[in-house]
Amino acid sequence: MLLPILLLSAAGFTILTTEFVIIGLLPALARDLGVDVAQAGLLVSLFAFTVAATGPFSTALMASLPRKRVFVGALAIFGVANVVAAWAPNIYVMSVARFVPALALPVFWSLSSDTAISLVGPAKAGRAVSLVAFGIVVATVLGIPIGVLIADAFGWRAAFAVLAVLSFAKAGLLQRFMPAVPGSAHAGSLATQFRSLRDPLLIGHVLLSLLVFTGMFTAYTYLADMLERLAGFNGQVVGWSMMAFGAVGLIGNTLGGRMVDRSPIGATALFSVIMAVGLLVMVPVIHTPLWLAFALGLWGIAQSALFIVCHARVMKAAPHAAAFAASLNISGANIGIGVGAALGGRVINSYGLGALGWAATAVLVLALIVAMWLMRATRRAAAIPASRSEPAEDVCVAAGG
Repeated sequence: MLLPILLLSAAGFTILTTEFVIIGLLPALARDLGVDVAQAGLLVSLFAFTVAATGPFSTALMASLPRKRVFVGALAIFGVANVVAAWAPNIYVMSVARFVPALALPVFWSLSSDTAISLVGPAKAGRAVSLVAFGIVVATVLGIPIGVLIADAFGWRAAFAVLAVLSFAKAGLLQRFMPAVPGSAHAGSLATQFRSLRDPLLIGHVLLSLLVFTGMFTAYTYLADMLERLAGFNGQVVGWSMMAFGAVGLIGNTLGGRMVDRSPIGATALFSVIMAVGLLVMVPVIHTPLWLAFALGLWGIAQSALFIVCHARVMKAAPHAAAFAASLNISGANIGIGVGAALGGRVINSYGLGALGWAATAVLVLALIVAMWLMRATRRAAAIPASRSEPAEDVCVAAGG
């Protein structure tokens, strides 16, 4: 059962690198396309909002299809989109290159997570999602920083050209080695899956993910710009710094995968606090290398953990419709990514780069308030006798405080 999950993780590396590599390329891309960094940052918002708007519908429609066909198709779409991005002569063509793959990302991510869980069982759901999401961490550790280094040496277009080659190569590997995995026979109709939206706890979990990712990407979208303009790093040092940022995320990936199986909401709150501390400390110590490394380390560990924790937490909240719940989390998270990128751009224009940490922390405080509400609501719902509300009890036991 390990090989299919590793293949999905490898494919996820390429897909998530395609989504997030632009964060490291924003300064160079903006200069080349003749826009400012805040405007270029809207490409992050475009990708995220497209994922958010289409994810639940496309995932619900595709949940019953054979998984290999879906995964190979998604990688092929990313390959074509990266070719267009590498060629894009202006911001408008670049927008199209960002829009198209965003249609495929939520389907791949939702169904790959659901497929991994079906292979290992719900008791190990957090670790299964953690293994698939290891591709996200490697994308952060290697994909985004290497993209920055490639851009520094050969131009930002070369980074997308490399991603196009990787996308087509991974599609071939999945076609050759991925076993035939049927779609979910229990996926049900669209109406059945969307009935999950009646559960206020599930909606609360999605709202929590939205706020966490808004806080996260208010600052993370502009990390390369902060390191370049505030710390005074050149492109090569920015690349290596982001690689170190991602490397410590390996710790967060491991911790998040373990802690989410014990206390999903508690893990979300803990890592949100850790990330807020890193964000607040970073700018005041940005010219002191040791303390800057410490702040980036806290931020990197927490951010990587929250990718896993939020995703597994929402899926655990709806075990009867895990793939659909995953798509809801992806939508909520990507709304947060889009809002965060736009909010960060507004903060930069109004208050400067140095204010991003404070703005991000303010959003994370809102996330902690929602987390506390969810803990209380979960305990109250768990106290309802099984004879009165069996579905609610199932959700609360799965969600875990």
